[in-house]
Amino acid sequence: MSSPALSLDSTDQPAPQAAGSTESGAVTALRPGAITLTRHGEPALSRKCLITARQYGDWWAKYEIGGLLAGQTPPPELVTTAQGAGAIYASTRQRAQETAAAAAAGREVMSDVLFIEAPLPPPPIPDWIKLSPKWWGVVSRFWWHAFDHHGGQETRAEAEARAEQAARKLIARAETGQDVLVFAHGYFNHMVGARLKADGWKLVHNQGFKYWSQRRYEKR
Repeated sequence: MSSPALSLDSTDQPAPQAAGSTESGAVTALRPGAITLTRHGEPALSRKCLITARQYGDWWAKYEIGGLLAGQTPPPELVTTAQGAGAIYASTRQRAQETAAAAAAGREVMSDVLFIEAPLPPPPIPDWIKLSPKWWGVVSRFWWHAFDHHGGQETRAEAEARAEQAARKLIARAETGQDVLVFAHGYFNHMVGARLKADGWKLVHNQGFKYWSQRRYEKR
């Protein structure tokens, strides 16, 4: 895969000014661009195993630094979205970086830690219980969301504040009239999407949360 040009700042570059101006000289967009939240492709680390909760903590640590399963091709619709985007962001996690490299080849991608996944610390469950990583993810997310079990990592309140910050960043860019594309992660995309909807953005195209999926929001 050819890699896009990456900017490693968490601040991103100044947004270009859109056409239209007020009497005070402030520049405004006549209509905001769309914001598309995309989940990464399928990771290489296998979920086909039965492990304990403690082992899931080790599994998740490997998942967080791993890349994509070889041989995947981005959906043509996603490639088209990337080609039309005025600004492209990606989580700093390898699986998101490789997804951006595949779908947005040749485009500049702003790499930002702001978009990494919310943590999944495993709950304190006895070792005699073994589940697949997929189901440990479900259980761990419930424990994190419902009981704020964070194991010293990011709390739910902290992640919600980060999602709000991410939504503000994307809205500011879209308000210049540019379409914005983000390559990130399933649950954090859900959190950012909730903030967009709270700010008056409508989900107009929904592919769910499967790998390579898109969720497009527009201000209406």
